[in-house]
Order: sequence, then structure tokens, then C-alpha cells
Amino acid sequence: MNSGVGFVFPGQGSQSVGMGKALCDAFPHLAQIYEEASAILGYDIAALCFNGPAETLNLTEHTQPALLVSSVAALRALHPATITPEAVAGHSLGEYTALVAAGGLTFRDAVAIVQKRGRYMSEAVPAGTGAVAALLGLAAEVVKEACREAGSAGVVQAANFNSPGQVVIAGEKAAVERAIEIAKTKGCKKAVPLPVSVPVHTPLMQKAADRLAADLASIAWTDLRMPLINNAEAKPIVKARDIQASLVRQLPSSVLWEDSVKAMAATGVKTFVEIGPGTVLTGLIRRIVPDATTLNVNDPKSLEATRAALGL
Repeated sequence: MNSGVGFVFPGQGSQSVGMGKALCDAFPHLAQIYEEASAILGYDIAALCFNGPAETLNLTEHTQPALLVSSVAALRALHPATITPEAVAGHSLGEYTALVAAGGLTFRDAVAIVQKRGRYMSEAVPAGTGAVAALLGLAAEVVKEACREAGSAGVVQAANFNSPGQVVIAGEKAAVERAIEIAKTKGCKKAVPLPVSVPVHTPLMQKAADRLAADLASIAWTDLRMPLINNAEAKPIVKARDIQASLVRQLPSSVLWEDSVKAMAATGVKTFVEIGPGTVLTGLIRRIVPDATTLNVNDPKSLEATRAALGL
């Protein structure tokens, strides 16, 4: 029997100081997840998530494990709910959490690999030279055009196709600023700088992707229990052999989030459950598939509401 449910997991930009604390207080057994991760990372990830400071939490190499661990804790809080999703997806970093949820990657391996991923991304581009911004109110093709026209100022490209009228651009600072100026002449309603410390999902990440490829090759991958709709092509992946290459492609490629959500809906997903900090993806999904039901799990109250809505 089809559940009609899909699980989605947030990426960078959803982090905030205090995330996960209420769930951990309500379900003391979740502390074990943070302890296990801290032993791998070499620092107290619970303290960073719960108490900050924000400047440290917002550094890519810290943000990535922090979001992964907080999202897995939220997933464990939802379990042992007897529900098998039709499909899973994650936004950028969230794709690793989705792989844990689908059984392709162990939690321990995921923590170790996202710490390296964050470090490689930080080291690929000198601090302060990159920028990321969300452009609101423009069609995807117009954003691509603005990035092409700004290319003389440096590297800039559409990094995330998030929802109709919301495209995130990233690249070298001067080129991003130029692209924003051009986009405004083409009808962009608003440009919002994002708290992401590196220009991910651009060709500037190729060096990081090459380094990551060697680490991904050393992991024991498992076929997935349900399809993952991947970021790079918005296509379903189930086989272990396909996961590795997809994750390497993901770093320098745009995140096709709008297409991924549509692909999940096409597999029969009518209820999307965002699991982890924030409700960024919930807002995007409402714009992409307006008739879908959206739920989330990020604190005890939302967990209770989601369980009730799913009849658990």
C-alpha cells in the first residue's frame, strides 16, 4: 500500500542557534546521537547547535554536520513511527541526511563525510571572496541570462532552482553583485544575501568535488530502501553504485529543487514531511505543489502535529 508520504531534509541556511534542543529535552535518548557525532567530529556538536555562537555555527564546515545531526535526531524522534516514505530528497547538504533515512549511508559515515565536505568547500574558495543571494520574482531563464551577462566580472551561476520565482545565485563576490544589478533591470523584485559562507553549486566547487570523490569512494554504500530524488538531475536513484557519482556531481552543479519536488509528486507523494531545523523547504513546496499537504518535524509541537496528521 502506498503511503503517499515523502520525507525532505533541509540544507544550509536552515541552521539557527538552539536548533534541536527542545526535541532533545523532550526525548533524552536523542542525546546519544549528538554524543556519537561529537566523538567523530572532535568537538561538542550539541553545545554548538544548542548554544552557538552563530558565527561558528554559520561556518560551512560546522553548519553541515550540525544540520545533519539535528535532522537525524528529528527523524529518530518521528520513529518508531510505522511509515515508509514513497521517496526522499534533501536540499544540497540535506541529500546526505536523506541517504541516511533511505538506508544508503550509515549515520557515522555521514557525519564524517559531511565534515570533510564542509572543509573542502571552505578551502576551495578564499574566505570573503564568494557570495550567495536569493533572487525573487524572476523566471529561471531570466536569472541564467543575468548570470551570463555578469560573467565578465567573474564566476556566477544559478545555484539553486528553489521554487517558481525563487532562484539562488552564487559565485565570486563582484560577479554576484553585478548579476544582482542586471537582474534588477530585468524585473527582479528583491535580492536577499544568504548566510552561506561559500559559493556552493558553482564551478568554483569542482576542486572540492574532486577531493570529496576519493572519500566517497572509500564508503560502503547500500542500495536504498526507497528512491532518492537527487539534486543534480532530479531523477530517482536506488542503486548504491549511482549514489557516489551523483554526490560528486552535486557540488559544482545547480540544485534542481523545484524539479525534484515535482518528481516526488509524480511518484505519488501527496504529503511532504520536512524533517530537521526550520521550515524553509515547506514554504518552497507550497509554491511548487500548492495542493500538497506539508508537515514538519523540528520541535515537540510539530512532531505531535505531524504524528496526528499521519495517523501515527
